[in-house]
Amino acid sequence: MTDVPRRAAQRTAKLASLPFGAAGRMAAGWGRRLTGHDAAEVNAEVSARTAEQLFAVLGQLKGGAMKFGQALSVFEAAVPDEMAEPYREALSKLQSAAPPMSESSVQHTLDQQLGSAWHERFAEFDETPAAAASIGQVHRARWHDGREVAVKIQYPGADEALRSDLRQLARFSRLFQSLAPGAEIKPLLGELQDRMVEELDYRTEAENQRAFAAAFDGDEQVCVPRVVASSPKVMVTEWVTGTPFSRIIADGTREQRDEAGRLLSEFHFSSPARAGLLHADPHPGNFMLLADGRLSVIDFGAVSRLPEGLPSTMGRMLRLALEDRSEELLELLRNDRFVHTDSALRAEDVQAYLGPFVDPVRTETFHFTRSWMQQQADRVGDLRSPDFRTGRSLNLPPDYLLIHRVTLGATGILCQLDAEVRARDIIATWQPGFAD
Repeated sequence: MTDVPRRAAQRTAKLASLPFGAAGRMAAGWGRRLTGHDAAEVNAEVSARTAEQLFAVLGQLKGGAMKFGQALSVFEAAVPDEMAEPYREALSKLQSAAPPMSESSVQHTLDQQLGSAWHERFAEFDETPAAAASIGQVHRARWHDGREVAVKIQYPGADEALRSDLRQLARFSRLFQSLAPGAEIKPLLGELQDRMVEELDYRTEAENQRAFAAAFDGDEQVCVPRVVASSPKVMVTEWVTGTPFSRIIADGTREQRDEAGRLLSEFHFSSPARAGLLHADPHPGNFMLLADGRLSVIDFGAVSRLPEGLPSTMGRMLRLALEDRSEELLELLRNDRFVHTDSALRAEDVQAYLGPFVDPVRTETFHFTRSWMQQQADRVGDLRSPDFRTGRSLNLPPDYLLIHRVTLGATGILCQLDAEVRARDIIATWQPGFAD
């Protein structure tokens, strides 16, 4: 089976083609500009070809490369408009598409995981994959009791590929940083690697999904498909049909955008309190709007375990920054390891840095836009900015890293949706420490 290129040298060569290819295109574009070609047209062509290569390489390699592409796609909202479109299209493809496994690989994996008589457990099984996940693909089928089900099958060699990719991608983090200004790429890669082992065993994902399904059973706003069967590399869940967030982002109505944003925000902040877990893979491919108005959530391979709910420190930080209580804010940050004890940070600098991030709770309703996210990315990513220096002086404790990444990812989706959300009410209801 050769569905996933496994040899380290082979995968490294493909990943290395990304920065080398980009450098070659930029040099060629520079030459064309010197000979009189329009600079804007040349830049657009270079961006489009780089994006095309990005999708082709990451999609073909699957494993950690594709997972990183999916994670990176959330930060598309922070990319400046003049260069965003090609990357927006290419990265969005990684949320739902990848070259499929061969039919023989599908059959072999199902034989191994569900037994040679696995056909008897299904009334129907569609050999053509319906969707792709980061380390597997999904087939539509009918269970023996008549239920429509989704069958997620892990790519052969995905475990080896995932480990290899995350090591190699760290070497090219500077290239990806240019696609996501303001995002910390190296910690993102490190955090993805930390969750790698859990995601490779679908039995763990099944346990997570069962916990979410139980917590939201009968809920009027959220639908979590039930798990039907699971093994280390195959998982069977109930099938759901709805409008993917990617489609709403592309051409949804104002009503759809706002409702999708509201439901996503409610789910993000309420799930730690209701399930003791935080869904930790926020990208548009994992969310759908159902015909009955509910939010459907899938892919629970990555979660953050929060048995006590969201940390109250986050709510207190938000409240103090909102009320410009800078001295108390700095003291809280020092006490909770967000600022090193020997740091010379001033309270007013910390307030200036964090203040704009509090914009969503300053008004009754906040409009999440790409321009707002771009402003924040520019502000904290500009080497000449005082905010850049302040940000470099702050510390993110390890136990907050995943929460921070997920919150940033969810905010990115809200900005892609261009949603207007009553964020203050949602946070006041579900975020401990904010309303105190």
